[in-house]
Amino acid sequence: MFDIGAAELLLIVVVAIIVIGPKEMPRAMRTAGRWIGKLRRMSAHFRSGIDEMVRQAEIEDMEKKWADRNAEIMAKYPTGSEGAGGGPEIHPGAEMQPLASAQEVPDADAAAEAAIKRAAPKKAPEHGGHDDAEPGLPLGDPPPPPPVKDAD
Repeated sequence: MFDIGAAELLLIVVVAIIVIGPKEMPRAMRTAGRWIGKLRRMSAHFRSGIDEMVRQAEIEDMEKKWADRNAEIMAKYPTGSEGAGGGPEIHPGAEMQPLASAQEVPDADAAAEAAIKRAAPKKAPEHGGHDDAEPGLPLGDPPPPPPVKDAD
């Protein structure tokens, strides 16, 4: 900070010993340490105050941007009933229709099987995938069962 080198520090120590004296040196060092501590605390307090002012300025900038963006959106969609991004219009007062429950589906098991089949991953043809046919397992005829021996 002050760029005090070893030579300058040695000169300050020699002058302090000559002026203050060796007996009063410990008390002078304690006093200097207290002053340096106070200076550091004041500088940290000042720095935190500056940081807080910068943060407040950034918050005000963000609030201004948000207010401008909100005004732009309100100008584009004044009633709020237009769908964003070309979506469907929302009619105020229109009631939502609930999804059909499992009891209302004629065949809930068939609907679940169809949903599972649609969601199942499909293999690409180059990896042995077929359109709708599953390969039979095992791929050959099963081996004949071993002969049974009578234990007479």
